Amino acid sequence: MTERKPAGMSFTSWIDQQISEAEQRGAFDDLPGAGKPIPNRGEADDGQAWLAGWLRREGVSAEVALPTPLRLRRESERLAETVHTLPSQDRVRAAVAELNERIMNWRKLPVGPPIFVRLVDCDEMLARWAEGQPAAEPGADLSAAGQAGTWPAGQARRRWWSGRRTARRA
Repeated sequence: MTERKPAGMSFTSWIDQQISEAEQRGAFDDLPGAGKPIPNRGEADDGQAWLAGWLRREGVSAEVALPTPLRLRRESERLAETVHTLPSQDRVRAAVAELNERIMNWRKLPVGPPIFVRLVDCDEMLARWAEGQPAAEPGADLSAAGQAGTWPAGQARRRWWSGRRTARRA
C-alpha cells in the first residue's frame, strides 16, 4: 500500500519521488511492449481509438458503449429485421412484450440524454412475421388448431394493457 503524502511536500514532487523509487526497484523493467513504438492508427480521436481497441481485445460489441435509449432503439430495429426467424406468433408476442417492458422501465427513470424511444407495435411485428413465413400449401388445414401460436377462432384478442388494469386494482 502506498504511504501518505508528507505534510510539507507538494503532490508533484511526492509523485516524482515515488516514480524514481519504483524505477530503482526495477518495477518498470520487462513490461509488455517495452521498446516498441506506440501504434499510430492515424485516427483523429485517440480516445475513440483506445475504446475501439479495448472493445476488440475484450470481444465486446460496440453496442455496450451506447446510452440505454440508443441501445433500445437498436434492439427494436434488430427485432424488426429478425422477427421472421422466430418460430411462432407467441414467441413474437413474447419478444415484443419483453422489449416494451424494458423500454417502459427506462421511461420511468430515464438516465442519460433525453432521447424518446418508441414502443414496438406488436401488430406490426406479427405482420412482418407473417410475411416471412412460407406460404401454406393449397388445401392445408388453416384452422386455429392447425397453426401454432394463432388465436382460436371466435376469440377476441386481448390487448396487453387490459390485464394490467385489473392487476393494479387487485
